[in-house]
Amino acid sequence: MKIGIVCPYSWDVPGGVQFHIRDLAEHLIGLGHEVSVLAPADDETVVPPYVVAAGRAIPVRYNGAVARMNFGFLAAARVRRWLHDGTFDVLHIHEPTTPSLALLSCWAARGPIVATFHTSNPRARLLAAAYPMLQPALEKISARIAVSEYARRTLVEHLGGDAVVIPNGVDVDFFAKAEPKAEWQGQTIGFVGRIDEPRKGLPVLMRALPKILAERPATRLLIAGRGDEEEAVASLPKEMRSRVEFLGMVSDEDKARLLRSVDLYIAPNTGGESFGIILVEAMSAGAPVLASDLDAFAQVLDQGAAGELFANEDEDALASAAVRLLGDPQRLAELRERGAVHVRRFDWLTVAADILAVYETVTDGAASVVATDERPGLRSRFGLARD
Repeated sequence: MKIGIVCPYSWDVPGGVQFHIRDLAEHLIGLGHEVSVLAPADDETVVPPYVVAAGRAIPVRYNGAVARMNFGFLAAARVRRWLHDGTFDVLHIHEPTTPSLALLSCWAARGPIVATFHTSNPRARLLAAAYPMLQPALEKISARIAVSEYARRTLVEHLGGDAVVIPNGVDVDFFAKAEPKAEWQGQTIGFVGRIDEPRKGLPVLMRALPKILAERPATRLLIAGRGDEEEAVASLPKEMRSRVEFLGMVSDEDKARLLRSVDLYIAPNTGGESFGIILVEAMSAGAPVLASDLDAFAQVLDQGAAGELFANEDEDALASAAVRLLGDPQRLAELRERGAVHVRRFDWLTVAADILAVYETVTDGAASVVATDERPGLRSRFGLARD
């Protein structure tokens, strides 16, 4: 099958959507499919052979963060050229409502289109307000996927229609087989995420850290991610700052080794999460997980059966749970075992098979995807639309 995948966000900036698209593309290629990914990237950016660079991205405020996307006449021309040259059996667009290559592709293409919705934001009134502009593009979508029940709920409430829920995927064995790193072991807790993005929750963890260290002074916090390190520890007493180690941006291999090494992984995110891929990666690596009780996180952690939850933005609750878990090796071992079993449902072997089933549903007897200026009337029902 010839598959075109559209990435809305800059390829060279780490993010959950980009990682999902990368891993899906590589898994599908491994199965023998022909895959091309169109993504924002400078012409000088080194990209994998299956990625087509669509030009420089610019920063845009979106869903509580700054995303790098590209839009405009040049981007539209590159979209049409890619569609024309690709003659794809199916076009898979991620985040089709973003002002990016995704929306441009939706406008430009005709043929079987699958869209994946990642965003979970129940207060996204802007989506509803923009619906008249988005409607012609959304009506072209043949099938809709949401990465979680909460992303599906955002879609249903603000755009109408429905979607099948297929979670983000992870190569579970890649994390499970990683070798721990000795210097990252021994009374360590971990955090992975952008340091200066408030919704990732590092300030909550920093407020909790003095309480954790008061009870367990040998604890170390390992932080992997980009951002202002000095600002991140500014709220900590000076004598405690040595208990925080910044690793900067790490490779996928080192992220897996970090998650294999820590005694406890903490996800203090405060909102704007539709899934929680880092929780799945942590469970895959055998790290016990303590996370804020966001709806999406609770779903990933099987409502607390595969990892523990604390009240969102409550540093006292975070500190209390962390101290209790770090002092209870039996409970940590139980969480590792439960997580290892639960996480298998997110393995790419399962997730990609579900996505391929959607592709096959919409391509059965359909023509290839082509570029067009037409806006054929399609109707959506339960995630599927037909002429």
